[in-house]
Amino acid sequence: MSEQQVHESAGPVTSSPAAQPDLSALAVALLKGVIYREDDEALWGSLLNLQARVRDYVAVLGLDLVLDEAEGYAFLRSRAQAEDEDANARMPRLVARRPLAFPVSLLLALLRKKLAEFDAAGGDTRLVLTRDEMVELVRVFLPDSSNEARLIDQIESHINKVVDLGFLRRLRPAGGSAAAPASYEVRRILKAFVDAQWLADFDARLAAYRARLAGDAAAAGAADE
Repeated sequence: MSEQQVHESAGPVTSSPAAQPDLSALAVALLKGVIYREDDEALWGSLLNLQARVRDYVAVLGLDLVLDEAEGYAFLRSRAQAEDEDANARMPRLVARRPLAFPVSLLLALLRKKLAEFDAAGGDTRLVLTRDEMVELVRVFLPDSSNEARLIDQIESHINKVVDLGFLRRLRPAGGSAAAPASYEVRRILKAFVDAQWLADFDARLAAYRARLAGDAAAAGAADE
């Protein structure tokens, strides 16, 4: 899994022609990161109106526009290159791919499964989890630790990484109370990066996760001896 990044409206909101961003402005916004409908409906409406031209525009850079009208997000992804393509003819990647730390990949997989279960149950469109709920999701797959506080700190650092990646959004405490438990919204763009086929193989992947974690724990124990 590599690094890469929620809501209903009555329909796309469009700006007056004079207020619409031009093609370059839309491309720049996409190159900076994900465009969400909920964050800027005018920009989102312009993107819907100009999406065909945006696709042609970014294709010159070797990028594809991924746009999900139902979920309300859009982003750019590097175009897949054929394995038999001449290496010298391949375009350099504008969007870098960087491997994720193993526990971060595990957390993303667990959040994706939680989102699928949430959608199957119907109801609200926003999946909100507390920090403690995410700690419980992950800890059952991690080696036992005698230092509870250290384990929670480690999981919290993984949560913060997922926030940085854009798959979680930290919510403000209810009533502005700093003592309220930290809550996070699972952003639906996660579905674009952990697809249904990957999720179908989830149990097999979790078995691989457990085996790897057990191996890491055994190696760490041997190093301490």
